[in-house]
Amino acid sequence: VQLQASGGGLVQPGGSLRLSCAASGFTSDYAIGWFRQAPGKAREGVSCITSSDDQSYYGDSVKGRFTISRDSAKNTVHLQMTSVNPEDTAVYYCAADEEYVCSKYGARFWRYSGSWGRGTLVTVSS
Repeated sequence: VQLQASGGGLVQPGGSLRLSCAASGFTSDYAIGWFRQAPGKAREGVSCITSSDDQSYYGDSVKGRFTISRDSAKNTVHLQMTSVNPEDTAVYYCAADEEYVCSKYGARFWRYSGSWGRGTLVTVSS
């Protein structure tokens, strides 16, 4: 499995940004998720989504502001970030594994997933 995250950049507080994770190498139903790591802080689960039925899960800190979606034709998962604040500044990584890992662990999916991609930096600043 290969994952490639993109879309990071500088965004003003209150603004929006969309991250993408292009995935390849799957042979069955899978889930893709996002986690992040801010400078000097522990990793934090953000979201995950299943491929068979688009079930999605979110961490409490992003619920209602971030939306995860899947483009099945392109094997790409997007993370639409809205109403961002400086606490959202972090390197964002995508992770992948079997669907049950996402269904069982929700936003903590990343801790138990077997594949991680390289991160993309999001900076929220005015």
